[in-house]
Formats: sequence, structure tokens, C-alpha cells
Amino acid sequence: MRLDDLGWNHLFERDFEPHRADGLEPARVVEEQRGQYTLWQEAGESPAVVSGRLRNATVSRTGLPAVGDWVAVRPGGEGNLAVIDTILPRKSAFTRRAAGRAEEAQVVAANVDFVLLVSGLDGDFNLRRIERYVTLAWESGATPVVVLNKADLCEDIAACLAEVETVAAGIDVITVSAHTGAGIEKLHALMKPGRTLALLGSSGVGKSTLINTLLGDARLKTAAVREDDSRGRHTTTHRELFLAPGGGMVIDTPGMRELQLLADEDSLERAFEDVAQLASACRFRDCTHESEPGCAVRAAVEDGSLAPDRWESFLKLRRELNYLARKQDHHLAAAERAKWKRIAKDIRRMNKG
Repeated sequence: MRLDDLGWNHLFERDFEPHRADGLEPARVVEEQRGQYTLWQEAGESPAVVSGRLRNATVSRTGLPAVGDWVAVRPGGEGNLAVIDTILPRKSAFTRRAAGRAEEAQVVAANVDFVLLVSGLDGDFNLRRIERYVTLAWESGATPVVVLNKADLCEDIAACLAEVETVAAGIDVITVSAHTGAGIEKLHALMKPGRTLALLGSSGVGKSTLINTLLGDARLKTAAVREDDSRGRHTTTHRELFLAPGGGMVIDTPGMRELQLLADEDSLERAFEDVAQLASACRFRDCTHESEPGCAVRAAVEDGSLAPDRWESFLKLRRELNYLARKQDHHLAAAERAKWKRIAKDIRRMNKG
């Protein structure tokens, strides 16, 4: 394999150079399951594990390799696993809060060029979910693209497209049907040698079917959705990177029922650019848009130029981000107190000795 075909560039080469003298080799993570990794290198595919040094130095999941990462590895001997020594700096990372663990972040996909936010145009169509994905996508550093799948099941595509464009300003929105093949050529146009795409969306939106179409074969297992609510079953159980025959790579991810935010105020404002523009006309610069006089945002809601659902979604996501920030501050403060308690205890022990 040529590293360039896997997305290697001069920036990764620059970051890797200090490790070359130590006998390490560059590799890309293409799969992770329960602490076991699969890597692609120039010599081919190899299994790997994380070094003890890297694992011990890691304080959160984001410090461990994720699918799409470029890493510096120590080759294994015959029959031995390669050892991942260092993760090279990521040019992008789609990160979410790990389900059920509010303070911990989880990297879903790394070094992605385009994040395809897949939503079904069936009974599971949900604008509020798309807003959450858009907010996280802007935070990732990759270019977001909204993909509306199952166009063959939608009676009024134009109406749905217009709705999505109100919550995804400045983002390309593509309508496709993995079943009939309509619009697939627009996704193929994104697939270029060295470029990485990641498909994200809830179960049942058709990510695996779309990837099979892009790869030209039925490499991934698919399943039908429930008829009563158009929800799907998890056919993808882990993240994995695939190389397309014509060049380019695509990352498949499990459907995410629980998409908890991990972003900042800038990403929220970028996802809600219409709200941010209105806010610039508020009487007070620090207006919270909830009770202050002269609030241009509330005025827009009252005169109908800003949809109430859109406004309520913005408030909900902002409250969630503020809550997370407070939790993180509390967690960091507690960790800092614990560190100084350990230092004080060590000093007392040394003085007694």
C-alpha cells in the first residue's frame, strides 16, 4: 500500500519525523475492537496493541487510538503484534460524549475530510437530531455534508429539503436512495484518492447500504427497519475504515441512539448561524435571549421570522453545553485537589523518613 493513498500528507510526515530515528513506522488505524487494533502500513495489514506507556499516560478515551488515526508503531516480530507507541496530531476528530458517562469524551472517527450526516426520509426523519449532528460536525474540523437517504420513500422531497436547509445553513444537502441508486453519483464525486469520508447517523438510516454502494460490493451486513417507527437494528457493531476500489476511504460507524454533545459555543453558533445573526442586533451584548428587553431573537420568534422549534432547540443545546462545561470544571477541580493531596502526602512521608 502507498501511504499517500491512505491519506498521508506532508503534515503527517512532519509530525512523524522525530519518531523515525527511534525505529518506528507510520500506520493508519482501520479497526478497533476491545483494545485490539488493525493497522494499514506500506507493508500491508497488521494487528496491533497500545503500548503500556501510552495507555498509562492516557487520562481519557480521546488519548487512545481511534479509527482513522495515524500512529507511530514498533513493528512486531514474526507472530507478534505491532505496538502503537504514539498517536500523531489529528487534523480532525468527530468527538461525542460517551453514552452514560457525561464527563468522558469519545473519538468516533479521526482525520476525516468529509462527515456525511445521514438521515432517513422515512418515519424516522428528525430535524432536531440533524441539528445536533451539525453542531458536532462543525466542532470536528471536517467538512459536514447532510445526506438524506431513502428518497424513494418520501412523498415531498422538496418540502423536506427546504426544512433541512433551514437548520443546515452553508452545508451541502444531498438527497439519495441507496435502494434505487438515485443521487449516488453525488456521493461518488466525494470519493477521491487519499480522501476520507465518515458516515454518521442513527440506526436504520441506511449507512451500511450506502457504504456497500460506494464500495461496489455487499461488504457490510444490512437489516430492515421496523415498519411502525422506521427504526433500525444495529448491524454495525464497531467502527471500521474501508478502502474503495477507485480510491478514497470511508469509515462506517455504529448507529448512535444517544448523541450527547461535546462542543463549544462557537460550534453552536455556527450550527445556528441564523440565531447568531439575530443576536448581533440585541440591545445588550451579553443578552441571554430569555428575558432581557430589546432582544432581537425573541422578537424574531414573536413575529414568526424564527421558528419556535428552532429557538427551543438552540436553548436546549446551549443549556446542555453549559451543564457539560460546569461538570468538566468540577471534574478538573476535583482532579487538581486530589493531585495536591497526593503531593502533600508524599512530602510528609519523605519528612518522616
